[in-house]
Amino acid sequence: MSPVTAPTDGLHGASSATDPGPVDSETRASADDHQALRLWLRLLACTNRIEAPLRTRLREQFGGSLPRFDLMAQLDRQPGGMKMRELSRRLMVTGGNVTGLTDRLVAEGLVDKRSDSADGRAVTVQLTPEGRRQFRAMAKAHEAWVVELLGGLSPAQQAQLFDLLGQLKLGVPEA
Repeated sequence: MSPVTAPTDGLHGASSATDPGPVDSETRASADDHQALRLWLRLLACTNRIEAPLRTRLREQFGGSLPRFDLMAQLDRQPGGMKMRELSRRLMVTGGNVTGLTDRLVAEGLVDKRSDSADGRAVTVQLTPEGRRQFRAMAKAHEAWVVELLGGLSPAQQAQLFDLLGQLKLGVPEA
């Protein structure tokens, strides 16, 4: 019986049965699968390989999480605050997820919650000055980490990939 080898694709290199190489969502695909399926799995694998160190670094350096960072980023873009419903929509998570995270940030003094004056049922949240200060420190570090993680591509390759992914985004209908 011969050793099982994975195809060399320029990203992972050859691997054998004794050294399976990186295990990620892309390993689910085979050369017989449709190109579109293999591309989708590669996109997932790349996303996961970028997010993993970001999650670790946010936790280790700031005691935070990626969802916390994402929520604060949305609020930083809206200095006047956002309704919880809109925040949930933009983050693509349930209202319960946003409420739990927001309540923790309120308890830490990083976010304020108030009833919306125009709609008594709606709640508006916004960063406190301390929340904005902490987020900006996280954002500066986050940007440097992303630059580092994508540093394996030249600026021209990054621009090309950006354009291609933009075309893909436009070609995929929204849910």
